Amino acid sequence: MSFTSPVPARLKEARKKAKLSQKALGVRIGMDEGSASARMNQYEKGKHAPDIQTLKLIADELGVPLNYFFCEEESSAKLACLIAKLSEEERQELINKLNGSEDS
Repeated sequence: MSFTSPVPARLKEARKKAKLSQKALGVRIGMDEGSASARMNQYEKGKHAPDIQTLKLIADELGVPLNYFFCEEESSAKLACLIAKLSEEERQELINKLNGSEDS
């Protein structure tokens, strides 16, 4: 059974939503201007994977949580982004509701 990493597709999707070129995103996270476009292209094509520190910089720049890049389903990716916008108190309330208990 073959597994395809969701990182390349999520990266491309978030970058396009942010209306940034591959080069612009790379430069914004500190890559050399001469290699930023090529490196980001390789990440989006799945030829190379960014290390976790680079992926965190990308996530912060694109305004998505780090776990967004690892979501296999679109609905999970959307939920990850929505949950990241909640306060800690709101997250706990959501956890309690989903667990069926208001007093956990």
